[in-house]
Amino acid sequence: MKIEPLVIGDLTARVPVMQGGMGVGVSLSGLAGAVAAEGGIGIISTAQIGYRDPNFDLEPIACNLRAIQTEIDKARQIAKGGIVGVNIMVATQKYEEYVKAAAEAGADLIVSGAGLPVDLPKYVQGSGTKLVPIVSSVKSVQVIMKYWLKKYGIMPDAVVIEGPLAGGHLGFTREQAENPEALHYDDEVLKILRYVNEAGEEHHTRIPVIMAGGIYTREDMEHYLALGISGVQMATRFVTTYECDADDAYKQCYIRAHKEDIMIVQSPVGMPGRAIRNPFIEKAKAGQIPHGRCHSCISACNPAKTPYCITDALINAATGHVEEALLFCGTNAYRAEKMEYVKDIMAEFAP
Repeated sequence: MKIEPLVIGDLTARVPVMQGGMGVGVSLSGLAGAVAAEGGIGIISTAQIGYRDPNFDLEPIACNLRAIQTEIDKARQIAKGGIVGVNIMVATQKYEEYVKAAAEAGADLIVSGAGLPVDLPKYVQGSGTKLVPIVSSVKSVQVIMKYWLKKYGIMPDAVVIEGPLAGGHLGFTREQAENPEALHYDDEVLKILRYVNEAGEEHHTRIPVIMAGGIYTREDMEHYLALGISGVQMATRFVTTYECDADDAYKQCYIRAHKEDIMIVQSPVGMPGRAIRNPFIEKAKAGQIPHGRCHSCISACNPAKTPYCITDALINAATGHVEEALLFCGTNAYRAEKMEYVKDIMAEFAP
């Protein structure tokens, strides 16, 4: 199969691979810059991006907003002129401020899900930053595109479809995530693709559609390209790279994992997620895990009632305290057998 570049407006990725945003602290400047340098699209997760700042416990949002600029600048130094974007969850507290900070920092694109990013265009007007919503159903893409067109007079620059095999928080019910085959999800992919293509043609623009969730090999990518998808978003495969920003202990959890270790958990933010079974998950099942100061992460969180602090659990993963961590992963994490270089992975997917 001939592999074409991924074109998003005036941005061209020679390799049609966008690295998925992974927080907390898994995809920062190191990983995003390396992917961009090899012809893909590198994505920095803004989820608690400032967690290493000494003042993070006292002023988490201020630290995060500063770190957005810092991490984008650092990624640019690595990227060799490649494409660098950010992932910002709609569920983030002060979402508007994060979006504005990313646009002001010169992010090439903003990828946004974990909710419907209906007002995303309002916060980046005049910036030139490309806007890429994440959807999981034809209904959600219809809502976003119709609203954007009516209120802001624009269409998305690209659309990411995130399927039920993805890692981290999922836009599906727990039952759907535990039995993804029953969804026959390729049918939904084709419906979304058809709607986006028809809307683009109607308004004389081309909107590339990018598939995410369960993509691990070139063969996986070619399956979706054959359906008419323009590119893929891949996250789990990049965790076990030397350039990934997380601690090596987190990466080794992927390498040691077996298929049966990967499970669906209920996150404190109210969404199901996919993670590697470990002592922390068993401890969380037994009752509330005490936590300290609120880190102002997710708008829906009630610190008094949350079963555990998801910020603490994800920082523990990124910093290598894996026994006390929520180890988010995609469905294929168990397939990791060794550490890899980003360059070698990107060569596997290159034209």
